Amino acid sequence: MEMNELAVAGCFVVVPRLFRDARGRFVKPVVSSVLRAKGLRSDFVEQYYSTSAKGVIRGMHFQLPPHDHAKLVYCAAGAVQDVLLDLRVGSPTFGRYCTLTLSDENAHAVYIPSGVAHGFVGLQEPGLLVYNVTSEYAPTHDSGVRWDSFGFDWPVGQPVMSDRDRAFPTLAEFESPFRA
Repeated sequence: MEMNELAVAGCFVVVPRLFRDARGRFVKPVVSSVLRAKGLRSDFVEQYYSTSAKGVIRGMHFQLPPHDHAKLVYCAAGAVQDVLLDLRVGSPTFGRYCTLTLSDENAHAVYIPSGVAHGFVGLQEPGLLVYNVTSEYAPTHDSGVRWDSFGFDWPVGQPVMSDRDRAFPTLAEFESPFRA
């Protein structure tokens, strides 16, 4: 397994080894000892997944303290363009974003620390994203910032998205509780 830091501080692309033979592929996207060796959290307590059609935007999501969490996310089917936005006041990359493609073909995962908003757009159906998180879902601490408020040029003209995601405050309006 290889891990490379992304343009947002503390975020990593995880490149697992792929084992292929006549039966198909075998992929191990989560190895706790590798994450811990990088000083990253690996104490995942909840796992869930979402499916999204091409052109669907989900994001930019996070949980507020004290229920904030680190995430390790990968795409088990289809493809998405994943987007990460740094909300940590004092971080060298505060307010900046980075993006990468996650797909069943490349088998990459992304490690997202607490204080970094996460979103994506479906590129190839069915965009099946698997999330591993270090805290359980807390509905009263679930939050986000508007998908179109931080300068990223989403590759979709008429996105399909929830009313909730459209109603989030802009990055400029959001008072971040996250500190680097």
